[in-house]
Amino acid sequence: MRWLVTGSTGMLGTDLVEMLRSADEQVDAPTRAELDLSDLAAVSESVPGHDMVVNCAAWTAVDAAEEHESQALTLNAVVPDLLARACASSKARMVQLSTDYVFDGTATTPYAENARTRPASAYGRTKAAGEEAVRTALPHAHWVLRTSWLYGAHGSCFPRTIAEAAHEQGEVRVVTDQVGAPTWTVDVAALLMRLVDADAPAGVYHATASGQCSWFEFARAVVSSAGLPSEVVVETTSDAFPRPAPRPAYSVLGHKSLERLGVEPIGPWRDRWDEAAPTVLAATSASQDSRPSR
Repeated sequence: MRWLVTGSTGMLGTDLVEMLRSADEQVDAPTRAELDLSDLAAVSESVPGHDMVVNCAAWTAVDAAEEHESQALTLNAVVPDLLARACASSKARMVQLSTDYVFDGTATTPYAENARTRPASAYGRTKAAGEEAVRTALPHAHWVLRTSWLYGAHGSCFPRTIAEAAHEQGEVRVVTDQVGAPTWTVDVAALLMRLVDADAPAGVYHATASGQCSWFEFARAVVSSAGLPSEVVVETTSDAFPRPAPRPAYSVLGHKSLERLGVEPIGPWRDRWDEAAPTVLAATSASQDSRPSR
């Protein structure tokens, strides 16, 4: 099978490409210089000759999308639409990565795959539009893979930011009123491959770790892994961090579609973090069992 991975130099794309190549798959992973996603003709022309297209590219600057929604829409919806149309013409299949932000965060139980999307931000609206574009253009040969709270070794992410801040400042304040499931990019890549291997039916699947926690709880797990006392993380609420784009207060995603298919969901978030931590924190000074000054 020959794969095309867009957004291949991002945190998830890098892990996916490495995993595919380790499995001896044929992978084309163009960089931004090699495939300019603002060149819409080039986007369409990149697909022929591939059996599977995985679109990891996205506008992920959540707050900036509030002022630049048209630009975010181009990358998050127009590009996926073009890729999906090109896949339809080439008889290729497509995986579109999406996000918990397609929901408004007012639920109290995990969002089902078929739950109504009600995005509360420009970022969420553009990602929901991308999902719909792919479903419409490629109804029988697509997978929409929603994930959330991603972290990994190949890019900026919450754990490294928190570990560095705790090490340098001696104290960090983290919100308790946003709940989700921290998810390792390596696990998302592995689940994606399991879905493809299972020849899963077209549709929406949730690629998040099992269980749930607040950002505060996750931050305490992170600093403990970094060799720092968990007490350096102090709880606060979202009111202390006003931002242009609203964050979902609850973004836990359910995994019923995977379970019905017999594909194993990603394991508990804390177990997965414990395995990921040495790799994810390797580049931080806080990974060296040091203690913060006060």
